[in-house]
Amino acid sequence: MAQQCIETDQGGELTLAIAYLFPRQGEWTETDYFSLPETNRIVELSKGRLIIIPSQTNQHQKISGNLVIQFGNYLKLHNTGRFIIGPLNVRLYEETIRQPDIIFMSNEHKDRIGDTFWGVPDLVVEILSEGTAKVDKEDKYLEYQKAGVLEYWIVDPFKQKIIVHVLERGVYKIFGKWDTGEIANSKLLVGFKVSVDEIMA
Repeated sequence: MAQQCIETDQGGELTLAIAYLFPRQGEWTETDYFSLPETNRIVELSKGRLIIIPSQTNQHQKISGNLVIQFGNYLKLHNTGRFIIGPLNVRLYEETIRQPDIIFMSNEHKDRIGDTFWGVPDLVVEILSEGTAKVDKEDKYLEYQKAGVLEYWIVDPFKQKIIVHVLERGVYKIFGKWDTGEIANSKLLVGFKVSVDEIMA
């Protein structure tokens, strides 16, 4: 097979033939996924498809940082588990690996914490961006629900809103929706509260 190349905006070339070394979309497995070389890009696996997430915006990272401070302060006072900032591989179930923005695992489930990936977390946070909003509100919503993630936070910078879903009998129910000027809270993390204004600032 002749080597196929295309010019890039950076002036270099992309070797298209390298794609033949990897599975087609819809045929990726966990083994294939974990065999990928290290990268600074966010890469996920769902329904046999490899998904590359766009780079995060400044606004996204500011909100993430604000939330991390709040989670950190809470866990200093309440040693109920561990939280970590993505990207980190989270294996929800067979052939489904996501990299949430923020992940919390309770002490009760600390056996799910591994070096290569974490198992199903107790709480995840996704911060919407233009490139991920649809996936976060639809695909990941259903996957987190199916996996048994107890609490799912969706932080919406566009509508300046925080929505918290909690799992009840295997189905997500809205625990609360909070807008600017209001205080969001968690059902799982008793006493954990955050100001929407401070998080969005």
